Amino acid sequence: MEELIVKFLDFLENDKKLSLNTLQSYKRDIEQFITYLKEMKINNITSINKTTVIAYLLHLQKKGRATSTISRNLASIRSFCQCLTKNDIIKQDPTEQLESPKVEKKLPQILSTKEVELLLEQPKCDDLKGYRDKAMLELLYATGIRVSELICLDVDDVNTDMGFIRCTKGSKERMVPLGSISINALNEYLTKSRKYLIQKKDEKALFVNVNGKRLTRQGFWKIIKQYKNQAKINKDITPHTLRHSFAAHLLENGADLRSIQEMLGHSDISSTQIYAQIAKNRIKEVYKKTHPRA
Repeated sequence: MEELIVKFLDFLENDKKLSLNTLQSYKRDIEQFITYLKEMKINNITSINKTTVIAYLLHLQKKGRATSTISRNLASIRSFCQCLTKNDIIKQDPTEQLESPKVEKKLPQILSTKEVELLLEQPKCDDLKGYRDKAMLELLYATGIRVSELICLDVDDVNTDMGFIRCTKGSKERMVPLGSISINALNEYLTKSRKYLIQKKDEKALFVNVNGKRLTRQGFWKIIKQYKNQAKINKDITPHTLRHSFAAHLLENGADLRSIQEMLGHSDISSTQIYAQIAKNRIKEVYKKTHPRA
């Protein structure tokens, strides 16, 4: 079984081109699936069939797993079975005719423009960390890039003179424009903070931690949580909140969905359309609060 997981991870990385976070999630899902198979005395992977997979999904449902979690597990098992068929370990994919459970899409949490301003005011440019944090938050809200893209940025990916950053994901590359405030914050960070934070002159990472190494997702999560508490914002803020707020605010101010899709790096317009629903809901709220006959 361990050899199969190694083959599976290689399949995800080289064939599916999945991100590290998705790869790790799929790995955990398949390890749990294999544990279930062993509990059911199924020791030969070639014995799994459609009934086995359905039984496992029902098992997850009985354990109270969310529909989104069950849907992701099916996606993981589907990829696992594709890997098995590709390597001639099983002849037929038992997940071919299985449909994923319908997941009700929750609208993402967004901040109002006042809440964004309050959050962005929290980092104080009176020490090295303050300059860095100010630049990161301003950059996130100015561009709407993912946190994973933020921490993967290298110094060479930023052009403050031309006013854009370059985001690369696999073979895909996109240019995202910068606003004047984020450009100023980046320039201040580069001249007044980063050169003192890094320990090696050849360090490529744009944003580094106090040890001079590339900042991690977990490190950023702690930072944004700290400033959320300081700002006393009573909303659940995640690393993606500024990305969602960026898109929603653009739409509210007249930007078209195609342009927002391009800036966010969505491959499918359906992923961007969720922000149109947010805009509609906000219009309804305004109407109810302000119309005398609402």
